[in-house]
Amino acid sequence: MIEYLAGNPAFRDLHITQYGMEQCAPLHDYGPAVRDHYLIHFILSGRGIFETGSRVYRLEQGQAFLISPGVVTYYRADPEDPWKYGWAGFQGILAENHLREAGLTMDSPILDGISPMLVESCIRQMHESREMRNGRDLKLTALLYTLFSHMAEKNPAEPFASPKGGRHDMYVQKVTDFIVTNYANKISIAQIADFVGLDRSYLCAVFKARTGSSIQEYLIRFRMNKACRLMGNSLLSIGDIARSVGYEDPLLFSKMFKKEMGLSPRQYRLNSSGPSPRANL
Repeated sequence: MIEYLAGNPAFRDLHITQYGMEQCAPLHDYGPAVRDHYLIHFILSGRGIFETGSRVYRLEQGQAFLISPGVVTYYRADPEDPWKYGWAGFQGILAENHLREAGLTMDSPILDGISPMLVESCIRQMHESREMRNGRDLKLTALLYTLFSHMAEKNPAEPFASPKGGRHDMYVQKVTDFIVTNYANKISIAQIADFVGLDRSYLCAVFKARTGSSIQEYLIRFRMNKACRLMGNSLLSIGDIARSVGYEDPLLFSKMFKKEMGLSPRQYRLNSSGPSPRANL
């Protein structure tokens, strides 16, 4: 089973270029050769060797190996227990970032703990998607992301293995990213802490130390700045704006807006020289 695919300009972030699955014959090999795209082989059963540079890896079921663009590699099935593998080739501006999240780089091309059942299911679904009349590129990309998600889950590296200050900065970034995406929803500090994966009290202390404000203060300030930008849209009522920035109760929104901006929403809207949204976000 193998299929080669053309690139799609609509999927520049990440797109699949080929996929396949094969039960290899004893000593079946490929290379030495280079590729112009990323290629991951997932070992579904059996054994073999993978060579890159001066390193030789002896691999078996449940492992995966990465071939990076422009790198000379060679791989060969075991003579007694030849491997069956599935593979996916891909390109895209986010490919390297996703691989790094999975713990795979040119210098660290091996990953353990792969589920042969999951991988085989994804590749079979890729093959079956040939029957789709519409939306196949989306289906293929979704299945590729499923493989990346599985690999990232199996990544043995600590996600925050940088020095203390760097770790704290990443925690703060995750908080702000969550707020930017979800400020219009009814969110709590507990939900933010759960997303970051830290104890609420600890996260609040880190955020306060790094930014000078609490998470709640940052969330309110972000929402009010968004509200200020919406005030210029005459089609939106104050209630519409309140709901658009995460407040079901317009009275509570007005109270928080006045506390933060110094004017009520109606006064702000009427006052053409009203204060501009704060820039320290």
